Amino acid sequence: MALKRVGQIFSVAIVALAIVAGVYSTELNQLYRVVNLFKPDVIVHNFSNMREVMATKVIKRSGSVRTLNHAPQDLPQTFMFKGQEFNLETFLSDTQSTAMLVVQDDAITFENYYLGTHDTDLRASWSMAKSYLSAIFGIAVYEGHIKDLNVPVTDYVPLLAGSGYDGVTIKNVLQMSSGVAFNEDYTDFNSDINRFGRMMAMGGSFDEFATTLKHEREQGTYMQYVSIDTHVLGMVLRAATGKTIEEYLTEKLWSKLGNEQDARYLVDGLGEPMVLGGLNATTRDYGRLGMLFRDNGMINAEQVVPAQWIKDSITPDASHLIPGKRDNAKSVFGFGYQWWIPEDAQGEFFALGIYGQFIYINQVADVVIVKNSANTHFTNDNYESIHQSLAAFRSIALSLMEQPTPEVASGSVQ
Repeated sequence: MALKRVGQIFSVAIVALAIVAGVYSTELNQLYRVVNLFKPDVIVHNFSNMREVMATKVIKRSGSVRTLNHAPQDLPQTFMFKGQEFNLETFLSDTQSTAMLVVQDDAITFENYYLGTHDTDLRASWSMAKSYLSAIFGIAVYEGHIKDLNVPVTDYVPLLAGSGYDGVTIKNVLQMSSGVAFNEDYTDFNSDINRFGRMMAMGGSFDEFATTLKHEREQGTYMQYVSIDTHVLGMVLRAATGKTIEEYLTEKLWSKLGNEQDARYLVDGLGEPMVLGGLNATTRDYGRLGMLFRDNGMINAEQVVPAQWIKDSITPDASHLIPGKRDNAKSVFGFGYQWWIPEDAQGEFFALGIYGQFIYINQVADVVIVKNSANTHFTNDNYESIHQSLAAFRSIALSLMEQPTPEVASGSVQ
């Protein structure tokens, strides 16, 4: 009798599990893919095919394509980093580069794709997406939708009342100085950023996740990288403009850049775009954002992003944001409005994504460099590859400044 009862319970449990697996098959499949997203044998494929991993929303390209001419120039064979000479080609291989694009003025001087990837791939931006969000946020400020950066985010998003964001100003959120507690360690399975990823895979809500975070330190005194800060900016933007992220992005920026392909945003269970890192676009289209910022927000005589916003975005205005070693700071890079500023910057700033995604801008050299990677060693050396990459980019920019202007080839990229 007892064995019969156990058998019945076991049968019911099997049926229940089968029902759960059926109902949540999509979410469970996504969870499996997310947990295994960065494994060495699949990372390259995943980073060019994120629509296979998570739900996405298309951002349609529109308007005229900004033509990029070809003016090939040799890259320097070597570059110096910390007093040592490194071979550039070896560096690109060691950091598992999947793409590299160099643009001077409106001409591609170098473009190559690696590890079996292609120029039409929609590549994961990861946190480079934060710089796109900053751009349209600045447009909203200058259109008058957001009148004061020094008011609390809860003035626009009452949902955040009682959370770690209660009373935190928009400006401090823009500058990753919210004081909210957050563990961004991708190598820690139980970190907040990995918990966020699993929540997303299971169809959760980004907005709801933001309400769960707690206050840790005084706002505006310490720069700590909190990816959810960018999502909170997106919440403010939606509330202030009355438009969805995809509507505002398409109208105010994507349709102006002259992009050649549609993009895709990863989305949560409610269809909300992952503005903190979910944009997927081609390497050349990432280059077009870099060109816009290099040119202080101008394209085809139109001021797309306000020049003052760009200046403010790359000007650290507090001691805890200035480049260089700072008390208790993990990074020596400066930070503005979702853009990074290197030490000893000479008209340089960059967007950065995990595992080696870069949009590097050098206004003095009139150069933009995009590097996409699937660098599984990115987090192993205290992010030393970021510093090494910047040294390589600076060497490339300097070499272009020193070379005579080449003849533009007849072919162009549309």
